Amino acid sequence: MYPFKLVVVDLETTGNSPRKGEKIIQISAVIIENGKITDQFTSFVSPGKSIPPFIEELTGINDEMVSGAPMFDEIAPKILEILDNGVFVAHNVTFDLSFLQAELEEAGYNPFAGPAFDTVELAKIAMPSADSFKLTELSNTLSLSHVRPHQADSDAYVTAEILLHFIQELHGLPLVTLEKLRTLSVHLKSDLSLLFDEIVSQKQRHVEDLEFGLEVYRGIALRTKSDPGSCSDSFHEIEFDITKSMEKHVSSYEKRNVQIQMMNEVKESFAEGKHLVIEAGTGVGKSLGYLWPSLHFAKQSGERVVISTFTTQLQEQLLQKEIKLLETISPFTFQTVLLKGKNHYINLFKFEQSLREEDPQYDVILTKMQILVWLTGTETGDVDELNLTSGGQLFWNRLRHDGWHLPHSKDPWVTKDFYLNARKRAQTADIIITNHSMLLSDIINHGNLIPAFDYLVIDEAHHLEKSARQHLGIVLDYLSIKFTTSQLGTLEQNQLFERLSSLMNAYEIESNRHLFEIDALVHQFYQDLEEAMSVLANVFVKHAKKRTGAQKIQLRISDEMKKSRNWQPVHMAMERVISGMKTIEREFQDILDSIKKKKIKLKDSEKALVEEFYSFLVEWDDLHQHFRTVFLKEMTDYVLWLDGDTRSLPNSLIIQAQPVAVARNLKEELFTKKKSIVLTSATLTVSESFHYFLNEVGLNTEEIKQLKLSSPFDYAGSATLFIPNDVPEIQQVSNEEYIESISSHLIGVAEATKGRMLILFTSYDMLRKTYELMKESGLLEDYILMAQGITSGSRTRLTKNFQRFDKAILFGTSSFWEGVDIPGEDLSCLALVRLPFSPPDEPVIQAKSELLKAQGKNPFSAHSLPEAIIRFKQGVGRLIRRSSDRGVIIVYDRRIKTTRYGNAFIESIPSMNVKEGDLYDLIELIEDWL
Repeated sequence: MYPFKLVVVDLETTGNSPRKGEKIIQISAVIIENGKITDQFTSFVSPGKSIPPFIEELTGINDEMVSGAPMFDEIAPKILEILDNGVFVAHNVTFDLSFLQAELEEAGYNPFAGPAFDTVELAKIAMPSADSFKLTELSNTLSLSHVRPHQADSDAYVTAEILLHFIQELHGLPLVTLEKLRTLSVHLKSDLSLLFDEIVSQKQRHVEDLEFGLEVYRGIALRTKSDPGSCSDSFHEIEFDITKSMEKHVSSYEKRNVQIQMMNEVKESFAEGKHLVIEAGTGVGKSLGYLWPSLHFAKQSGERVVISTFTTQLQEQLLQKEIKLLETISPFTFQTVLLKGKNHYINLFKFEQSLREEDPQYDVILTKMQILVWLTGTETGDVDELNLTSGGQLFWNRLRHDGWHLPHSKDPWVTKDFYLNARKRAQTADIIITNHSMLLSDIINHGNLIPAFDYLVIDEAHHLEKSARQHLGIVLDYLSIKFTTSQLGTLEQNQLFERLSSLMNAYEIESNRHLFEIDALVHQFYQDLEEAMSVLANVFVKHAKKRTGAQKIQLRISDEMKKSRNWQPVHMAMERVISGMKTIEREFQDILDSIKKKKIKLKDSEKALVEEFYSFLVEWDDLHQHFRTVFLKEMTDYVLWLDGDTRSLPNSLIIQAQPVAVARNLKEELFTKKKSIVLTSATLTVSESFHYFLNEVGLNTEEIKQLKLSSPFDYAGSATLFIPNDVPEIQQVSNEEYIESISSHLIGVAEATKGRMLILFTSYDMLRKTYELMKESGLLEDYILMAQGITSGSRTRLTKNFQRFDKAILFGTSSFWEGVDIPGEDLSCLALVRLPFSPPDEPVIQAKSELLKAQGKNPFSAHSLPEAIIRFKQGVGRLIRRSSDRGVIIVYDRRIKTTRYGNAFIESIPSMNVKEGDLYDLIELIEDWL
């Protein structure tokens, strides 16, 4: 396998930095020779100091375990003997190697001087579609036994197994792929080029046939696409009991009458060509409740049905879980296609050309390597399958599909194109799964993106109005503006302009202006853009100063403000930017048209450049039009605002514009044009009524059938809602007093529940202050406190980490109010710090309030209250995810009891026990209940 000895090392330490006096508490080294694990050395190490509680909770290693262990200098000779003539391997090698080097140096030994492999880096290349490159997640994905995560012996051994797995996977890749990977690997951070050299050498000595299902085209190996064809089997109406089949194929399946009722209603609505709205509580089985009747109707009528979800993750879940189940149990065959916007798909021609460019930038190299491996496995060419770095995402912007600007025939990859294949498959599909963004794009583009359809299911429908506002709106953020415009470059930079000028010189193509004049225009534009954004930031800062204490603020820009003297510098600066953009776009468009007219036989790399430049001009024109709309036009029926953080201007500046209401757009472009639309979600009603939701999306209660299906779970027996009476009213004290009060209350609750607690906030500022007070109290040293925006990691990662620890408390805001699924005993207590009303000074809320007042309505009862109730229902829904779950919900905001509208919140959630009392009553309840 590999001619050298591989030594896989893992360390457990008292902290992250040896410079700050942190020490090793356990070390393990696994030796691999000739492709097999041959030995393992493990030892606890005395750190000469106490092990912090967090490290003890994380690793399970305590002071007692290391009390009789050797000091590091006693085992250093043994470590160096093991490492001698070996390759140092670790999962995140920078940490383990640098820590070991520091300990060796302190003990008076020479540092390790051999090569090093990083298995995180290797995982990104060999397994580019992994959800996570963390050791625990990788071992779960590969079904490897990982007995004691965060103990060095277990971590080192599983890292060794993962290393061997990846080496085997790489050996299985086509030689043409491996040769490209070897060339690129010299720019990696660890010494993996040694591994690629060896694998390629071995592969060249034993040339094998290409694996079945793979092909090599223009020097790139990729999976052969299966012909979509069509499911031509004729549909016969047969007696088929879906619930009996589910009982047979799904372990622990419980027949739910509410799910059967939902299936029947969806089937009837499609058959009668009517719209239907369904609120399906947790546990109804909503996805199958609409999928099965949609599928049955599609096969019976020959009409395709489109399913739209809120996120691409939900799309994947439907395809991988529910659709796979229906493929198993359905008495007839069917075809389902997941369809996304073309920007999700790779342009293979652009990728082929990028491989010929020498760009040593790390993220670019790593992404190219990931894509080369991914192409041998992907059948979709969809970027959502790839786990890219943030730098990789930027590089993807160059490779993504945006149609063709030159004739199809000039793209040698057109027969292999993933986007065209997805479109072709969609034409013959019974069910098309897409997302709200794609659905709304299709509406705006008059049906050019999704094959014609008349029957539609909108899942997570409570997001439809917000999605439509965002989709019909404009977002311009400073960093994206800089990224887009900087791709053009000047004649001195190796960017698009310089590359195009070389092509023009090669074929003697002339432009209307001399190239140095265009270069001067570009230089002037960059200067004007910087100045305009600086002027905009100054206006923002002036208004921000009026809001003492706030750093992240929103500033609404009204049409009146645009006419004021304060705005004049912005208007004038932006006029120069917009004028410059128009001139530059015209000059380059003329150059590209000249190249087209000349009918030159371009080389492939030159064709790819012209294609890339056309793509760039599309982005440039979009940006130009958005600038014109926002800064030079009156934006009637729109709300315009700036977001920013005063500590990092202009970098943090975001310019946003959204329509105040989208009801008319949705009614005219969607509901009147489709025969039957089913809208569903777990949270659509307020006090048993769909009125608020339907009004937001442009429907009234008379023109749509409504169905509310309550959760089959026994909330009365599994959940209690508790309202503390020993905390102050939120509006009668300062923010600081309120935070202090709930922090001490939450500490008492956390000790009673032993963690297992999710605390939901409506503002990040309140979350941060509460987290800091609870952490600094010193009363929760045995607990792991994790907070959104403070503890690193995505929502998914934070949720997973929360489930891993026994005594964990999770602090969340915004996105944590929905979509977080923590079943079982991992979550026993849900605390809502305040009722989730949107801040009244939010630009969209302000504009909506003004519109409602103009219509003679009360903004609070017509919008603020129902919106908060729906969000409250989503928050409460985090606790009970399975029929066996139990828990306590604490609502600290006493307005739920003390105001006239408070009861509307309680009436809108499933019926459960509601109690009121002080902290001692609550602790007693928790001890009895849990």
